Amino acid sequence: MKLVIAIVQDLDADDVVEAITDAGYRVTRIASTGGFFRQGNTTLFCGVEDSQVQSLISLLRKVCQRRSRMLPLAPHSAEQPLTVGAYVEVTVGGATIFVLDVEQYEQI
Repeated sequence: MKLVIAIVQDLDADDVVEAITDAGYRVTRIASTGGFFRQGNTTLFCGVEDSQVQSLISLLRKVCQRRSRMLPLAPHSAEQPLTVGAYVEVTVGGATIFVLDVEQYEQI
C-alpha cells in the first residue's frame, strides 16, 4: 500500500477532490500554506494500492492546471530605479506529489 500526498493550488482543490472521489478513491483534504507566493494550498492524502498509484497520478495530471502569474520584482537598493514597476512571469499550479510506502493501514 502507498500513501500519495498531493499539494495543489486552492483554485484546483475542489475539482481535484471531486475527480478523486468520482474515481473511487478516498481522500483527506487539509488546508496548507506555502509555495512560491506563500498563499493557500490544499494538501491531499490518499491511501491506495501499489497498482493504483500511476492511475491516481494520471488523474492529478489531468485535473491540476498550470497557469502564469506576474510577480513584482523585489528591487535591490542599487537597482531600484531600474526595477520599479517591473514584473516577471512565473508558472504556478500543477501538483507536487509524494508517494510513500505504508507499513500498516487500519480503518477503525
